[in-house]
Amino acid sequence: MHDDGKLTEERIDRMLRDRVRPAVRPEAAPVTLDTWHGTSAPVPVANSGSSGEYRGAEVGDRWGPPWSTTWFRLRGEVPTEWAGRAVELVFDPGFDHRRPGFQCEGLVYRPDGSIVKGLNPRNEWVRVSEAVAGGEPVEFHVEAAANPVFLGDHSFTPTELGDPDTAATEPLYRVERAELTIFDNRVEQLVHDIEVLDQLMRQLSTDDPRRWEILRSLDRCLDAVDPRDVSGSADRAREVLTPVLRKPAHASAHRVSAVGHAHIDSAWLWPFRETVRKVARTVSNVLGLLEEHPEFVFAMSQAQQFAWLERHYPRLHRRVRSEVAAGRFVPVGGMWVEADTNMPGGEAMARQLVHGKRFFLDEFGVETDEVWLPDSFGYSAALPQLIALSGSSWFLGQKVAWNQTNEFPHHTFHWEGIDGTRILTHLPPVDVYDSELSAAELAHASANFAEKGGANRSLVPFGWGDGGGGPTREMLERAGRLSDLEGSPRVTVESPAEFVREARAEYTEPPVWVGELYLEFHRGTYTSQAGTKRGNRRNEHLLREAELWAATANVYHGLPYPHERLDRLWKAVLRNQFHDVLPGSSIAWVHHEAEREHELVRNELAEIIDRAQRELAGSGSTPLVFNGAPHERDGIPAGGAAPSAAPVTFVELSETDEGFVLRNESLRVTIDRRGTVTSLYDPAADRELVPEGSAGNVPRAHPDLPNRWDAWDVDAFYRNNVTELLDAEEVAVRQNAADRVSVHVVRSFSDSRITQELTLRGGAARLEIDTEVDWHESETLLKLAFPVDVHTDRMAAETQFGHLYRPIHENTSWDAAKFETCAHRWVHVGEAGYGVALANDTTYGHDVTRWAKNSGGTATTVRASLLRAPRFPDPDADQGTHRFRHVLVPGADIGAAVREGYRLNLPSRTVHGDSPVEPLVTSDNPAVVLEAVKLAEDGSGDVVVRLYESSGGRATSRVTTGFAPVSVRATDLLERPWADGEIEHAPTGFRLTLRPFEIRTLRLAWA
Repeated sequence: MHDDGKLTEERIDRMLRDRVRPAVRPEAAPVTLDTWHGTSAPVPVANSGSSGEYRGAEVGDRWGPPWSTTWFRLRGEVPTEWAGRAVELVFDPGFDHRRPGFQCEGLVYRPDGSIVKGLNPRNEWVRVSEAVAGGEPVEFHVEAAANPVFLGDHSFTPTELGDPDTAATEPLYRVERAELTIFDNRVEQLVHDIEVLDQLMRQLSTDDPRRWEILRSLDRCLDAVDPRDVSGSADRAREVLTPVLRKPAHASAHRVSAVGHAHIDSAWLWPFRETVRKVARTVSNVLGLLEEHPEFVFAMSQAQQFAWLERHYPRLHRRVRSEVAAGRFVPVGGMWVEADTNMPGGEAMARQLVHGKRFFLDEFGVETDEVWLPDSFGYSAALPQLIALSGSSWFLGQKVAWNQTNEFPHHTFHWEGIDGTRILTHLPPVDVYDSELSAAELAHASANFAEKGGANRSLVPFGWGDGGGGPTREMLERAGRLSDLEGSPRVTVESPAEFVREARAEYTEPPVWVGELYLEFHRGTYTSQAGTKRGNRRNEHLLREAELWAATANVYHGLPYPHERLDRLWKAVLRNQFHDVLPGSSIAWVHHEAEREHELVRNELAEIIDRAQRELAGSGSTPLVFNGAPHERDGIPAGGAAPSAAPVTFVELSETDEGFVLRNESLRVTIDRRGTVTSLYDPAADRELVPEGSAGNVPRAHPDLPNRWDAWDVDAFYRNNVTELLDAEEVAVRQNAADRVSVHVVRSFSDSRITQELTLRGGAARLEIDTEVDWHESETLLKLAFPVDVHTDRMAAETQFGHLYRPIHENTSWDAAKFETCAHRWVHVGEAGYGVALANDTTYGHDVTRWAKNSGGTATTVRASLLRAPRFPDPDADQGTHRFRHVLVPGADIGAAVREGYRLNLPSRTVHGDSPVEPLVTSDNPAVVLEAVKLAEDGSGDVVVRLYESSGGRATSRVTTGFAPVSVRATDLLERPWADGEIEHAPTGFRLTLRPFEIRTLRLAWA
């Protein structure tokens, strides 16, 4: 037989495009179009048009300045000759059909204010009737949002559209279509038959007989189509395809659990405000599909989005509740938002799970069993334990499929965290979280699946996200045809719970991956938008203090505990940890809003702390120092308050031609005339820490021009060029007192200015570096470098409830890819018996390298990433004044690094009074850290303590209480009884033994 395959494929394309698809809507009738242009803020349907009558409009009219809302009213009459036919309204306000979302969107209402469905680029129809009588009036109102397109061509061109104050005012969109149409379902079904087989055929090898069988059948099908009467010939054409559509899949075909889904970023290239409406549009579409397709199951994550729906769209929310009860609308994820997992602190990560899971329990009576994070930028090694402690049992991710260097080796596996907890984890091999269930995607999932031979099942989330409107009826038609079709994986639409049940049954011994799921991509998110990151870090620690002091004041003095305020403030912080907000990858509007909200939260937390501390201190005039850190400090107990008991210490200052020498009993520091540290001598160890010929505290500026994804990425070639900012305008002693000496350093470069205070305090074995940067650079990465004479091949970096080690050599491509990494409050480098820690109060990005010394051996350089200046999606990112605090600690072990991290982020407070405060709860082992002390969420008054082992070794601790507990119970993160049950205790405390990095939550009832 002659090979006419290409000719036939071209025929299929042409017939579908020009003959068959157009016949789905064979006739159209005009509608009357009116508009009302509202304010920039959304206007409720009841108020649309109230400030001015609707005005006549036509197809072709322009509308929608950036971020504005326009209401459209569409009215018409169904032609009498259409009686008995299915009729739909088609409205295209200016969609770019090449993209499923990220542009203008609409929500359709009836005149009575009830919601019908969302309008999206690939979902622009509204059903009028399944079988009209003819002559029926039609009226719909559409709330249309003029959201700018930012990623239209993926050129990452800087734009001012991301801030309403700088966005242009010209209309963005043009109405393209507004009409009533007949909807011919017979032709629609023929389209689905042809499309599914055509897509499948093109994925099969030319050596596969099945490919040619499908091709010939499609050729004969098109022979049966009458171009002059597609509808009348549709059934006959479908009959030709019936034999090939009925052939079952191979017995060993890959099995796909297709889960309806619509990944909606809670903020990104649009503000939180717009996400509220995106959720309503998507949910209304989903509810319609659930009514029409009994097999359909939809999964939605992010408790915050359900809460928005409940508040702003209560009628939709009631319908959702009904479908949740029926098991078809499935809450997943267990978190308040789909958060970044690299940068949130330990307690914040726990509260993401606490607030998310509690919402689903309280609202729907649903215990979510998974953490659902397909789009976060890598996954912290602390997550497995937190997932387990929240009462969940498995994890779904995705993003590591974007790795630039190394292909992740598993799709279904056990993920082992830093404490040894293992969690079943699935990374869908389809490599997308917004599948359309195309044959190409399903073929990729089957071919890509790494566990072949051991397992044969994967999950595919399907549905357009981020304003695309979710799953469509076309996707469900596709799924039905692919349920058992030769040449394709078997597709079953089912819930995530059904998938994981089957996956566990077939794969009883999956492989194990140990440690973080590091994303070899988007490394710039550890540094972008420093203001947002600083607000998050400060409020995480203020929340800790507010809970600690409020709980202490309640137990000791009966001061009412601010449950509702703390709940609201926690949720504000958690919302801004969304994986495009905290990482700094959103438009300017989002970050301005986040920073304003962080400031409001900070002020309110300061009030709560101040009120509790004043209640505790009493009315006297003695200065009482409150220590909110989990370790004793300068004689003040952890979690308590007392008059200052700091020992009398000294600092000596001498000046030489080269610079200044600062000395106390623990450290000698030499600062040269350039403001760099040329000597850091530890007398106890008799060690010089600055390698010969090097200097510390060196600002370094690198060109920062990633190939793509500006705010997200730092590409490795940034290291090829560096400018060390060594020239100083001023280096002078700013403060010289008995207990401290500070050297003031000022540097200017380009359009920016760096001002530093380098301080040595009496008795302190640490050098404090306060840095203020007035930053006006563009596409520049600013780092602060500290070379130290330590021979090591790894670094330790704090993560949630512990730390992990990362290689600093480049033996393998996996090692080399970790050239920029995330750490929380500290990093540590050490050799046997000696180490150095660098603690910080706001930065996350770090890189640590090793280099050969001329005298032999290697030294190590620790660099903290301070600022970037990406121009997309916010062209003014990071501009302005920023403040950073770092502490360099020679001779530090891991325990010292932990203490310095808390010390720096939880500074002491002085309140005048007459009543020293005994700690509510303390641990006698510094390795056992009290992360949270609070009252129980249920209002019982029980004291809840969350603590963890911080050093990476086994630890036993005596936990002492300032009150007499009547019971001590182990709980999960949600403060529910845990397997360990009741803990034996005395009136003043109890003993605990913890494994390395173990987290324990304890509930202490008291009379």
